Amino acid sequence: MIPRIDAAALIDPKHPNHAAARDAARIGASEIGFLTVYNTPISAASVEGVIQNYRTFFHLPSAEKEAYDMAKTGSNRGWGGAQSEQVDPNANPDYKQVFDCGIELDQNDPLTKLQLPAYAPNIWPENPENFAKTLQTYYRETTTFALDLLCALADAADADAAYFRDKFSKPMALLRGNYYPERPDWATDKDFGIATHTDYGCLTLLATDGSPGLEVRKRGGGWIPVSAPIGEFVINFGEMLEIWTDGRIKATPHRVLGPKNERISVPLFFNPNHDTIVSHKEQEPVLAIDHLQRRFDETYVHLQSDNA
Repeated sequence: MIPRIDAAALIDPKHPNHAAARDAARIGASEIGFLTVYNTPISAASVEGVIQNYRTFFHLPSAEKEAYDMAKTGSNRGWGGAQSEQVDPNANPDYKQVFDCGIELDQNDPLTKLQLPAYAPNIWPENPENFAKTLQTYYRETTTFALDLLCALADAADADAAYFRDKFSKPMALLRGNYYPERPDWATDKDFGIATHTDYGCLTLLATDGSPGLEVRKRGGGWIPVSAPIGEFVINFGEMLEIWTDGRIKATPHRVLGPKNERISVPLFFNPNHDTIVSHKEQEPVLAIDHLQRRFDETYVHLQSDNA
């Protein structure tokens, strides 16, 4: 039910399988809101290296991770412990852990003077040794690929691919490591690795360690599992893109109940420049930064407290 698509064929209009990939992408983007891709520029070895770095970090003692706690900075950079996020107000805070990083700006960049949380400085742990370098390299690889993929998917959904190309020169893209421990014995029907939600931004490029756990809500009700092996990616879309494309691309609810064994996933939340107008042309203008910050304020527990 969820299309599996050759990314190279989709992105290259001259590829012999482009038409078939484009048709599958239209179904995935416009009807389902999820798809998976293979044959991408991102190597399986690169993904494996990122996952192993995250795994090493998440296995550190809590006292060591707390030195990088994002609740101390008021931004979304660094580590978030269990129950630091609540994506569904009707469920308990999610019991996963996270580590977030974003674009690296030059100190002389005018954006640094604005002190926007979406462009906050990254917080890098000393352990594991190559953590920052590995994630920075992966961030550059995935943001480049994500823009090509987004434009190809927009084209497949008849959403004017050329319009998006120059909106991501300094993207508010957030790279995250999710750590889902084994589902705890105390978990109730209101406790999740991550509760039912739609993503907030544009396109999510999700790598996983191959473990199951992610479930997608079907249009007619019920849930279907989706996964991809290391080296392939799950793609879904956020609320911002659904609004931006006037519903041509769908944001679909999904969740992780919690695995029987620990699970690592690595989403890149690919979002445009802060001053991009992401509302439909017939609606009141909404800036990308305002949409994202409102949703962050609703989700991060430490920001909920600040706005109580």
